[in-house]
Amino acid sequence: MQLSRVGRILIGGLVMAACAYGYAAEASKAKVIRPGEVWVDDRGKEIQAHGGGILRMQDTYYWFGEDRSQSNDPAKRYVSCYASKDLVQWKFLRQALVLETPENLGSGAVVERPKVFYSAATKKFVMYLHVDDAAYKMARVGVAVSDRVDGPYTYVKSFRPLEQESRDIGQFIDDDGSAYLIFESRPTHGFFIAKLSDDRMTVERQMSFVEAPLEGGAIVHYGGLYYVIGSHLTGWNPNPNVYATAPSLAGPWTAIKDIAPPETNTYESQSSMLLKVAGTKGTTVIYMGDRWKPKELWDSRYVWMPLAIGEGKLWLPPPSPWTLDIKTGLAAIVGTEKAPLR
Repeated sequence: MQLSRVGRILIGGLVMAACAYGYAAEASKAKVIRPGEVWVDDRGKEIQAHGGGILRMQDTYYWFGEDRSQSNDPAKRYVSCYASKDLVQWKFLRQALVLETPENLGSGAVVERPKVFYSAATKKFVMYLHVDDAAYKMARVGVAVSDRVDGPYTYVKSFRPLEQESRDIGQFIDDDGSAYLIFESRPTHGFFIAKLSDDRMTVERQMSFVEAPLEGGAIVHYGGLYYVIGSHLTGWNPNPNVYATAPSLAGPWTAIKDIAPPETNTYESQSSMLLKVAGTKGTTVIYMGDRWKPKELWDSRYVWMPLAIGEGKLWLPPPSPWTLDIKTGLAAIVGTEKAPLR
């Protein structure tokens, strides 16, 4: 695998333990993740979890996302839930949320980017959604609740967090279990990071505002720093995603930098989430992105890749088949003895 000269320079200075690529032999028993290719569930059907998020409960990962199946009733909006022990093989659980035009928005209602949080205080699961009208003028956060992680979820309300417009949303759960909502605010030309209440039903307070016109926000805490990534405002079209760092969620945030060669448009994907997998031998941070097909949304693909990350730098390698060992926390590019970025 060849990187650009800029990529090699950036990667050369990283603490590569943060990337947690391991020898392929240590992950040889794992299944292969193939970014951008068709990814099927236990039924052999293409996974429908677009614009999604991951919630980990004990040793199981739950993947929620927009269900864009062609067989769905076009008058309704759907969110699917999948479960996995290894982040590679996924079992379809159910359509966790089925909505009939929330807020009386009509057939053009928008329900996007579902993210689920667990409240230890109430023992309930709370789903956040971007809820909008066809013209994207409503710009609100929708909230649905369930007693079970896989639903069914009941739609409860919508609101504008911090009294601001909210479109693309992201989720972040810190190492201490605190939960945060990331939301894009078009009029303020940036996105907010806000702490959720203990019951996860509302926003408690603002943590910071990232002053850059970005959407698709995602955060990870690694090596004493917070890394935030986002996508420029180009609709369904991919663009060069960027990142910034800060010593705390309150900032201050650094200037934004590219996460991949700009000409690749983030390898034709848009950021959705950053997932940290800590194991007995290392920690892998996974970039989760969507490769949208606006005319065939049901066939939009997923670009998941381990990041090179550390000492305030972050880099997304070119998509390649790779393996992940959940127990050790090590990832490896298929067909290599060593990680190509060491």
